[in-house]
Amino acid sequence: MNTKEKILVTALRLFAVYGYEAVSVSRIAGELGITKGALYKHYKNKRDIFNCIFEYVCQLDVERSRKSGVPEQDYSDMPEAFSHVLPKSLGDYMKAQFHYWSEDEIACNFRKMLTLEQYKSSEMSALYQKVLVSGPLEYTERLLCEMSKRQKKQLPSPHALAIEFYSPFYLLLSMSDGVERKETKEEIAKSYECYIDDFLQRHFSQKLKEERKL
Repeated sequence: MNTKEKILVTALRLFAVYGYEAVSVSRIAGELGITKGALYKHYKNKRDIFNCIFEYVCQLDVERSRKSGVPEQDYSDMPEAFSHVLPKSLGDYMKAQFHYWSEDEIACNFRKMLTLEQYKSSEMSALYQKVLVSGPLEYTERLLCEMSKRQKKQLPSPHALAIEFYSPFYLLLSMSDGVERKETKEEIAKSYECYIDDFLQRHFSQKLKEERKL
């Protein structure tokens, strides 16, 4: 890990514990054993560090989207892509999301920082919603809306489906945060994967069968 990466990881770890506003550039530099001048060779200021962290998180999300076969942007940016997503692709993406947000050090600390800061800043509150709550829910609702159109049987409203589909993600993520044992965390992740499989089987079994024939 080079110095620039170490600055990001260290800063985010401090943000996750004390909050973004409470951590100064001096404290980040001191934690790393470098001078503020040395830190400024890599980043303009604390906000620059934060922006780079967010950019990194977004970049990884795009990569997971592409790998799973789901749209990498919102519906307003690429509506056509939403009409071709397969149930299995959505399931694979959500499983990958759960492992990322519960296991990756940067993701975990970014999530913890947003959780702290959402009560202190309207900007951070909006970002918290976009990244972890309303943003994923709206994205999921749009995908399920398009997938429901291709089903012959009557399904609940896309909004109701999205709440049913996404709520366990956040609940089990919180449960994973509350345990220390790796084995227990793995059990929680497995239970989430089983839930996703069960949800798709209950609501999109016909489409899943068609996918397996391809």
